[in-house]
Amino acid sequence: MMSSGSKSDNKAAIDAAAWLFNVVTSVGIILVNKALMATYGFTFATTLTGLHFATTTALTIFFRWMGYIQSSNLPLSELFKFVMFANFSIVGMNVSLMWNSVGFYQIAKLSMIPVSCFLEVVLDKVKYSRDTKLSIGLVLLGVGVCTVTDVSVNFKGFASALIAVWSTALQQYYVHYLQRKYSLGSFNLLGHTAPVQATTLLLVGPFLDYWLTDKRVDAYPYTSVSVAFILLSCTIAVGTNLSQFICIGRFTAVSFQVIGHMKTILVLILGFLFFGKEGLNVHVVLGMVVAVVGMVWYGNASSKPGGKERAIYSPTAKSGEKHGLLESTESEEKV
Repeated sequence: MMSSGSKSDNKAAIDAAAWLFNVVTSVGIILVNKALMATYGFTFATTLTGLHFATTTALTIFFRWMGYIQSSNLPLSELFKFVMFANFSIVGMNVSLMWNSVGFYQIAKLSMIPVSCFLEVVLDKVKYSRDTKLSIGLVLLGVGVCTVTDVSVNFKGFASALIAVWSTALQQYYVHYLQRKYSLGSFNLLGHTAPVQATTLLLVGPFLDYWLTDKRVDAYPYTSVSVAFILLSCTIAVGTNLSQFICIGRFTAVSFQVIGHMKTILVLILGFLFFGKEGLNVHVVLGMVVAVVGMVWYGNASSKPGGKERAIYSPTAKSGEKHGLLESTESEEKV
């Protein structure tokens, strides 16, 4: 029988591997897409995302055929809600980036953390300790210092950012919620959601991209190199999609957002290394250091007893209990 110490060590190792998987694939796809769009002019972001989910769908079908994914059930109402949030998130982010300054776009991304906290407090009755709240604030401060530059706001940009932030927070909350409620593994959930997302994004994507860029995806001058980059982007995206579901399933949407800003720091560092040191200065370095300190503090504070408590989830709870949540609380194991 495995001792509690061995179980704890095993969980910590798996958690670390999940984070590493997500960081590597997320940073990798950002760098590949940056090269694809900036160097080769393939600026059709929504269509590219549809191709990502189509590739993910093909892999889930293959694994189900091989017997690695067991059949599972997800009600259509839940599936459609998730896909609606996820697609609004993708479209909202793309439109927000076009209509807003880079500074306001970064502020909108940072605001996903307090919105995710709000959802956990309201829907899951989560309670945060003072240290956990302060550590989240430190992460926001650090990332804000090193990423937010010019800030200008307009009504269209604000509206698109508002839709993007809330839909992204709801999508990430739903990943955790659906995995708990229906006992779905990461690949099982992807198997349900990826085909619908691929279909809708590939239908809408070309028209949305034409509206955003005034260019048609079918008129793009494809070359062997640009196609190779598109295929590489789709391949890495499978890992990005899977690792996101694994991480949010093992932790929570808030933790995924907080620790996930390590990817922002890494992208900045790699950008300076590969694309030149323009923009690198003392306050950017200071912001990076503050953000990393905040992430370490958050990991320590939220894992302590009382650092982050939530109502116990019970899949067999009575219908009168909202979302199957009981009134008693326990220390949050998924930080």
